[in-house]
Amino acid sequence: MRVREDEFAFLHENADEAGLPWNGPPSVRRVYTGTGGQQVSALLWGQESPRVVLLHGGGQNAHTWDTVVLALGLPALAVDLPGHGHSSWRPDHDHSPQTIAPAMIPVIRKWAPELDVVVGMSLGGLTTLRLTAVAPELVPRAVIVDVTPSAQLRRQAMIRAERGTTALVQGPASFATFEEIVKLTAAAAPYRPLSNIRRGVRHNTRQREDGRWEWRYDRVRDLSDFSPLWDDVSAATKPLTLVHGGASVFVTDEDVEEFIRRSPSAQVHVVPGASHSVQSDAPLAVAEIIRSELDRP
Repeated sequence: MRVREDEFAFLHENADEAGLPWNGPPSVRRVYTGTGGQQVSALLWGQESPRVVLLHGGGQNAHTWDTVVLALGLPALAVDLPGHGHSSWRPDHDHSPQTIAPAMIPVIRKWAPELDVVVGMSLGGLTTLRLTAVAPELVPRAVIVDVTPSAQLRRQAMIRAERGTTALVQGPASFATFEEIVKLTAAAAPYRPLSNIRRGVRHNTRQREDGRWEWRYDRVRDLSDFSPLWDDVSAATKPLTLVHGGASVFVTDEDVEEFIRRSPSAQVHVVPGASHSVQSDAPLAVAEIIRSELDRP
């Protein structure tokens, strides 16, 4: 028998883990935008026009930002990137920043026409950089989380243990039980609470008609060179902020230096102890950084 659950039923757990007050279920709903024959899904938080747009990393989904948004307490739009979550998968399986960025344009125009900042992590961060080039009017300022255009170069140099949960993309395609996925994910992120792991797996998997479980994202990954996006960093006319995890190897000191060289006004924040998924490891710190961006003139 297939399991179906309310995707917002776990938000009180997010609040409890982060020590945030819980005053009952927040205003949040799933919305869809048709673009190029595809559907892009997103979580719309709040009753007013979003001030913040959040783009997740490869192999993730919009729920990775749940605790960050709860901490912010501001209207926000967290998008399921194409090929992830409840959004359509491209027939050509090309879910690279160059193809995703144009798909974000109608989504932002429809649901977040008055936004103040776009926040992107990993694949979402590279997509945000591309957005600053193809639709600069939609990105008043950008926060790039634990990624630079040298991401593919860094990834190729990593051992499996250093890749953390990103290594799961190359793992099995399906699983006999839900608990099998939880165990595999927990082994890749042993520092996270099991409740956090289980909740994340719930949001990032689906049960097939035959009873087996599979990831809720396209496992065909684009492995192209992202280095041309360095030109987008150089050309950006709006404020850029780079955030990286102190325990992550996805962004090196060399990458930070190159980022600042190309964008001298860029702000840089290091979140101590956080791995690649900074928003999962230190959601309150990420929320504070976003809030500081909103407060900047």
